[in-house]
Amino acid sequence: MEPSETDPAAAPTEPPADSVVTNGPARADDTALDEWRADDESATLPRIPRWVCLLVGIAAAAIGLLPWLITGMRLPLQNLWATETLPDDMPVALLPFSQYALTLIVAVLVTGAAIAGIAIRAMGRRRPRFGVVLALVGLLVVQVTAVVQTSVVVNQGLEQRWESDLYLAALVGVSALSTLVGVLVMLLIAAAPRAGAVIGLSIAAVASMSWFTGLIVPFGSVQATELSPLLDLVRWIPPILVGAAIAWGGVNTVGRVIAALIGLILLWVAPALITAVSMAAGSRVLAKDPPEMIDYAVDVFGMALTQPSVVIPPLVVAVVVAVIGLVLRAILRRSRARTRASTADTV
Repeated sequence: MEPSETDPAAAPTEPPADSVVTNGPARADDTALDEWRADDESATLPRIPRWVCLLVGIAAAAIGLLPWLITGMRLPLQNLWATETLPDDMPVALLPFSQYALTLIVAVLVTGAAIAGIAIRAMGRRRPRFGVVLALVGLLVVQVTAVVQTSVVVNQGLEQRWESDLYLAALVGVSALSTLVGVLVMLLIAAAPRAGAVIGLSIAAVASMSWFTGLIVPFGSVQATELSPLLDLVRWIPPILVGAAIAWGGVNTVGRVIAALIGLILLWVAPALITAVSMAAGSRVLAKDPPEMIDYAVDVFGMALTQPSVVIPPLVVAVVVAVIGLVLRAILRRSRARTRASTADTV
């Protein structure tokens, strides 16, 4: 079927109006022109079948769950479980419902969504119509199934108390919110302009630390001493990814500059929020006093947000990576401009 005017994946036959080829130095507009050239080249290739996009969403969701899948998926021991049960006898659950695994729940759901978004965006103009929608459907089929299945399993095993209802409601709420954030991340990465994609990639980058940590030291296992250096390196993955996203997006428009600033703010605020929630939710003493738990989380958040030794190094790394990437992009862009100019002179 030929692309129609309403086809979002249809390729324009002319370059962007604000992208003019010149024989002089490379300009900011050259970025748009380079993107158009790459898309125009991919437009000559056949469209990817729609069912592939559906499978991409399913596969991405499964990859996102990988840190939990490698544990054997036995539900963590529950403080409110109705019967005495050994760890190996706990039921199988598709998500690690536990107050000690909140960051892992967020990580597996958001990371899976980000992987789906990256895969769909990488298709370029070969992406079929409704490709983003189909990938989103595949993603949600897996993630919603995981949330529902785990909720049912936990509900069946908990004691019949109001504390159990509150506990389960909190875990379902965290999972539902994480799924919605994942949807936003996937749509930004897959279909938004580069500025929006940078924001989506930055959100995913912040969540990635818990995802990689879960791969190295599976949830519930004992951390081996020899893995400590590797875990120390994991904390630098988010700033490197945020810096790389900023470099990829560029800073040659107001929107992209704002997106870069948002990425750095997320890198500053999100780890402090994760630390606060993890420490407060992981306290058995505070679990019996929700207001006190909230106050404690607020105090920890404030301290983590303003501690220079914790806040500054990741931001510096992200900025350095972004600057290096932007410089390399500028060099490559000028090299391509000179190549085009020399080619035009020989014609």
